[in-house]
Amino acid sequence: MYKIIFHVCLFCVLVCSSCHSQQNGTAELTSKYEFRAVWIATVDNIDWPRKGQYNSEEQKRDFIRILDEHKRSNMNAVMVQVRDACDAYYAKGLEPWSEFLTGTQGKFPSPFYDPLDFMIQEAHARNLEFHAWLNLNRATFKRAGSIMPEHISMTKPEWMIQYDGQKVLNFGIPEVRDYIVQVVVEIVKNYDVDGIHFDDYFYPYPVPGQQLNDFDTFRKYGAGYRNIEDWRRSNTDILIQQIGEAIKRVKPYVKYGVSPFGVWQNYSPIVKVGSKTQAGTTSYQTLYADTRKWIEKGWVDYIVPQVYFERSHPKVPYKVLIDWWSQHTYGRHLYIGHGIYKIKSGWNNAEATSQLRLDRNNANIQGGMFFSSKCLTENYGGIQDSLRASLYHYPAIIPPMRWKDSIAPKPPQRVIALKDNGMNKLVWQPGEKASDGNENVYFAVYRFEKAEKINLYRVDKILYVGRDVSFLDYTSERARGYVYAVTSFDRLHNESTPTMVVVNYGETR
Repeated sequence: MYKIIFHVCLFCVLVCSSCHSQQNGTAELTSKYEFRAVWIATVDNIDWPRKGQYNSEEQKRDFIRILDEHKRSNMNAVMVQVRDACDAYYAKGLEPWSEFLTGTQGKFPSPFYDPLDFMIQEAHARNLEFHAWLNLNRATFKRAGSIMPEHISMTKPEWMIQYDGQKVLNFGIPEVRDYIVQVVVEIVKNYDVDGIHFDDYFYPYPVPGQQLNDFDTFRKYGAGYRNIEDWRRSNTDILIQQIGEAIKRVKPYVKYGVSPFGVWQNYSPIVKVGSKTQAGTTSYQTLYADTRKWIEKGWVDYIVPQVYFERSHPKVPYKVLIDWWSQHTYGRHLYIGHGIYKIKSGWNNAEATSQLRLDRNNANIQGGMFFSSKCLTENYGGIQDSLRASLYHYPAIIPPMRWKDSIAPKPPQRVIALKDNGMNKLVWQPGEKASDGNENVYFAVYRFEKAEKINLYRVDKILYVGRDVSFLDYTSERARGYVYAVTSFDRLHNESTPTMVVVNYGETR
C-alpha cells in the first residue's frame, strides 16, 4: 500500500526564489508566478472567427484549436475581444450581434449558440483565465458592412462624435458613460468571466486634418475646467472609475484591467514627469487617458502598457519604458504588452525573446500579453517554438491579487496513490470551503525524489496544473520512490498548504 498522507504548512516548506532565470538545458527555470496572456482579436476577423466562417460548429472547432495551441505553450489567460464597435459576441446583453461573427450586424449565429458562454467554458476547461476584452469608444467603422436600425449609433445619434469617417462615443455626456457601465455590468452579471479588459482606445488617436468636435458638449458640461483637454481627461477618469466600482458591486472577484498606449507622458525639463522618451503620441496628452492615475488610485487591478518598441528604438527604447512603468505600479499588477505582430515586418525572434527576459529581470513586472493570437499559432519567426522550448517550457501560476483576496483555500483531502499500468496515479477530493467561502477551483501536483527537500517554488517540480481531481504520472518509474505534493487554488490563485503522499520503492496496489 501507499503510505503517509499528511498536510504541510507552506511556511515550513523551503522557499527558493533563486531559481529565477536559471537554465536547465534549453528550458528556463523561472518564477513560479507569471501572468501569460494572449489577445484573441475578433475585429475584422484578425484571429477569430475566420473571415467568412459563419457556421457555428466550425467557429467552435476553430476556437478550441486556438485554445489548445495556447495551452500547449503554457499560457494561463486569454483576453478575447467580445465588443468591437458597440456590438457583441454574446446573447445576454444590450448590443446587437457583431457583423464579424455572422456576416451581418444583428444576425443570430447559426446554429444558435452563445459564443461567450462557449468560450468561457472551453477556456476554464483548460484552466485558462478568461478576460472579456471590450473596445471602449468605437461605435462604427469607416467601412462598416452593415449597421442595423437598432444600433446605438442610429438610436442615439446625439451621443456620437463623427471623426475620420467613423463614429465614436462622446465620453463627455454623462448618459454615455452610464450606458458603457451598463454594458459592462450585463457581461459581469450574466457570464462567468474572470476579468474585464479595455484596450488603448479612449479618445481617438489624432488624424492630420481632423478635428475632434465635442466643443458643444464641453460648453454644456465643462464648467470649472481650465480647458477642454483637462475636461476630456476627467471624463475618461470618471468612466474608468465608474466601471471599476460597478464591477466590484456585482462580482468583487472579477479583475479589471486596461492596456493603454505604452507611453503615459514624455519627461521634459518643464513637465518633469513621465518616461525619458520622445514619443509623438502619449496617453495623457494625445488620448486624454491619465493611465498612471488609474493604478495610483487603485481604480484598476492591472495595467498592460503596449510597449511595442524595440530595445534599440531611438526615441522610445524598450527597457527605458518598462523600467519607468515598473516604478509606477502602486501595488497593482504590471504586465507588459508585446507587439509580436512586428516579427512579420522587421523584428526577429531574438528581439521578442530578449524583451521577455528583460521583463523577468524586473521584480515589479508580473508577466505579459502577446498581440495577437495568430502570431503565436502561426509561429511568427519561430516565437511559439521558443516559448515552448525555453521561456514557457514550464507552467506558471497567475500571480494572486492580495488586495482582492488573501485567504488561502483549504487543501485537497483524501489524496491517495494507485498503480495504473505500472504508473503512479493520484486521486483526491477538493477541500472544504475556506473561511471566506471560496472553493477549490484548480489543483497543482508536484513531485520530488524521496531524498529531496520539498520546495514548492521549483517550477520544474510541477507536473500538473488543472481542474481535474486525478493525475496519471506518465514519467514515474516503477523502481523509484517519490513524494507527491497536491495543493489547491481558489479563483484568485491563492494556494493552499500541500497534502503529501509518499510512494515507496516498488509498492503496488
